[in-house]
Amino acid sequence: MLFTRSFIASILLASLASALPLERRQGRGQKQGRPRLSGNRGVKKAPVMNTLNSTRIEMGDAANSTEVVGAAYFITNEEDGNFIVSADIVSDGQLVLRQALPAGGAGIRGDDGGQNNPAPLFSSGSVRVSAAQSLVATVNSGSNTLALFSINADDNAILEPVGQPVGSGGEFPVSVAFNSKGDKLCALNGGEINSVRCFSVDKQTGLAPLAGTARSLGLTQTTPATGAPGSLSHLIFSEDDKQLIVTAKGLPAGDGAQEQDGFVQVFDVAADGSLSAQPKSLDLPQGGNAPFGMAIVPKKNEVLVTDPAIGFSLFDLSGQADATAVEVDGQIAIGWASFSPKIGNFFLSDVATGIITEVNVGDNQNATIVKLGADSGTEDSDVATVGDKDFLYVLAGGATAVNVLSLDAPGQAKPIQTLDIAGPAAAAGLTINGINLQGMAVFVKQAANANRNNGNQAVVFGN
Repeated sequence: MLFTRSFIASILLASLASALPLERRQGRGQKQGRPRLSGNRGVKKAPVMNTLNSTRIEMGDAANSTEVVGAAYFITNEEDGNFIVSADIVSDGQLVLRQALPAGGAGIRGDDGGQNNPAPLFSSGSVRVSAAQSLVATVNSGSNTLALFSINADDNAILEPVGQPVGSGGEFPVSVAFNSKGDKLCALNGGEINSVRCFSVDKQTGLAPLAGTARSLGLTQTTPATGAPGSLSHLIFSEDDKQLIVTAKGLPAGDGAQEQDGFVQVFDVAADGSLSAQPKSLDLPQGGNAPFGMAIVPKKNEVLVTDPAIGFSLFDLSGQADATAVEVDGQIAIGWASFSPKIGNFFLSDVATGIITEVNVGDNQNATIVKLGADSGTEDSDVATVGDKDFLYVLAGGATAVNVLSLDAPGQAKPIQTLDIAGPAAAAGLTINGINLQGMAVFVKQAANANRNNGNQAVVFGN
């Protein structure tokens, strides 16, 4: 498939067949080219539009406490105040909306040329959970800050701020990642000052910058980022926490912009948490040029990377084997990936078709594709294990909803709930525009308790 500017411009159209009418905001208009990164510039200051002391907003009544097994979280990403929204996960896997808590900063949309598509940050991983520490982290992309919250042990939908929001170390933060112990958090900045920066995590005081982790990525970008072509996508830790992996989408030449290759880059992580001075770049497979969301392939030192130019690719993190590209017939904008530990398969979401693609990765790096239906989902996703079954939670910005799928067995995923966000938000007086929503992360009590008892955290495989 030819990877062109017009192709990428089209791939991020909202497309759920059940999508509700969208309240469109005025587009910013396409910028003329992109200013180059200036390495000696300071980080621009952006206004903080709400505070952590602002009142939380109730969006629904708590589910029966005996039925609640965890919670799911996503952000509103509104310019007049970013909120983190929580919902109960009950024993049958379904969601009950609960609260919205100010994240202590502003959201903002990336510049998509006025198309006002879902996935406003052009990224995966804007909200992440540490089960080991019972913490949630997220981005305030309009304020260039990160926020940390503790999860209430008795009522997981209740979050409390930990410390104050901290500067992300760059502009337009779009993705965060905890290590497996939950004592380190790294952030990916996708704006004009684009970079990786890592922080120590303290459950009492919050986030503090880690020495030796500020690494410029040198992309030609704007603040907020222009995209989706040429924008940074995602960062995650490797399964053993010894590597930090970053993806970026390529940018074809044209419209006054300089051509820019997409990449998968890997920083080595030292014992003290510092990053290698330079990353190593993994060669993209033929046809690949838009690396997006990632998920670790368990126990194989591999990472699955979605790529709307082809479908997805499998990368050997040791660098000893060439990347393998797998085409997904009919896909337009596969961008997010989550792993189901119970059935051992990956689930890839396509924002343009609304299709979830189930992928089984074999020992020979081959994959089997199973299409699940046009209304299955759209963007950010995560998997929760409830009892002996996995459930997939997919943010559907085009429909201002969350889709819940029951993963009964390989090839047998089925939708069981479409959780409306727009109605409860309006009733509660919370400003929500579906195309601004971003992120999806889940927390399950049983898994968190097991991790603490074992002294470990299961690797987070989601987006």
